[in-house]
Amino acid sequence: MTAPSSHDPRVTPANGRVAASFLKGEVNSQNYVDGDMMQCAAAAADIVGKPEGRRTSQLLYGDLFLVLEERSGYAFGQSVHDGYCGYVRADLLGAAQDATHWVAAPQTHLYPGANMKLMTQGALYFGSEVSVHSTDGAWSKLATGMFVPSTHLLPVATRLDDTAGVADLFLGTPYLWGGSTRYGIDCSGLVQLAFRACGLECPRDSDMQEAELGRALESGEDPQRGDLVFWKGHVGIVTKANTLLHANAFHMATAYEPLDEAAARIAKAGNGPVTSIKRV
Repeated sequence: MTAPSSHDPRVTPANGRVAASFLKGEVNSQNYVDGDMMQCAAAAADIVGKPEGRRTSQLLYGDLFLVLEERSGYAFGQSVHDGYCGYVRADLLGAAQDATHWVAAPQTHLYPGANMKLMTQGALYFGSEVSVHSTDGAWSKLATGMFVPSTHLLPVATRLDDTAGVADLFLGTPYLWGGSTRYGIDCSGLVQLAFRACGLECPRDSDMQEAELGRALESGEDPQRGDLVFWKGHVGIVTKANTLLHANAFHMATAYEPLDEAAARIAKAGNGPVTSIKRV
């Protein structure tokens, strides 16, 4: 993992007290450490900007997290898959394991046995990486001892090929600032999940996505399925002509909206015009 030359704190594993070893000589810190690799052991774990602070992103079950420091019940570190930094409750992290599959359904339930009539014991969300111990027909037994429907899993190396189609899985999901799951999701979290499922690298926040992904459409080019439409602080995915799918605070949900109407509404609300349309 590396940090950009600007040392954006969102993706720079340093907090003043401790920093990743590779940043020695680049950032000031009391200590420089290699850290310990852990993984998210909960269905989802909030990444916060400071202990007891506001959610900025989330880890999904199985996401690797490089822990640089643990104090007062929180672990400070960096998410491996997107480089995002912050604090995670230490009790929601566990030993890193090799994943064999990932959850390709918006949400799947955990069962204590291979029987859909049993009382569920939790859930996992889309994108979570799991280790399958064994498979018996319709059910897969995880290394944790829990069972999930095999149809909800894909081999870890298998990726999808339609970002807009992935995003559509989250239609109606409640809007949640910093969210990345079917329980709640925000605009850039929706884009990141869609891209991740298709094997495409994607940063966490919309300003990063606009800066790093694809090329801007030229004047006269019509948006097509999969293009990203950006505003200051917001992003959505084009699904067809003049149709935008986005997690947004107006609907407080992931919703479809005519692109021209969304642009007019957002501008009228004082959030400015479309800043770019990018094709990846």
